[in-house]
Amino acid sequence: MPNKIRWLTEISLLAALIAVTGAVKLPGLIPGTEFQLSAPLAVAICAAFGFTKYITAGIMASIIGLMLGMQNLLNVFIAMIFRLTVGGVLGFFGTAWPVVAIAGPIGSAMARLAMGGLLGKAVIPLLIAAAPGMLYTAAAAWPLTLMLEKVKSRAGREPVNDLQR
Repeated sequence: MPNKIRWLTEISLLAALIAVTGAVKLPGLIPGTEFQLSAPLAVAICAAFGFTKYITAGIMASIIGLMLGMQNLLNVFIAMIFRLTVGGVLGFFGTAWPVVAIAGPIGSAMARLAMGGLLGKAVIPLLIAAAPGMLYTAAAAWPLTLMLEKVKSRAGREPVNDLQR
C-alpha cells in the first residue's frame, strides 16, 4: 500500500508541475516565438522518473488543461507528439546529458512537423519560430534533470529533526 500511495503522490505532483509550467509562457522578441516552461521540465521528468511516470503525469496534465479550458485538443495532440518523441529518444539513447539536451528540441521539431502536416501549413516557419524555445529547452533540461534526480534521491528519507532539513 505505501508504494501505491508514493506512486500516486509522485504522479500527481509531476502532473501538477507540468500543468502549471505549461500554462506559463515566456514571450519572445518576435510574435510566435514564446517559450513554454514545461518543455525542459518535461524532458527532465522523463529522464529522472522514467517514461511510465512521465507519460502518465503528462496525460493527467493534459486532462487538467482541457478541464480548466487552458488547452484544446490541438494543444493536447502537439503535447503528446512531444512527449512520445522525448520518451522515445530517452528510451532508445539513454539519459546521458547530450541526449537529455537534444531530446526536447527533437520533440519540439516533431511536434511542429505534425502540426504543419495536420493544419496544412508550411513547416519551416513553424520550426523557425520554435528555434529559440528549442535552445532554451536544450540548455535547461540537464540542470533540471540533476535537480529532480536529487529531489528523487532525497524523497523518502525522513529527517530526525527540523535541523537536518
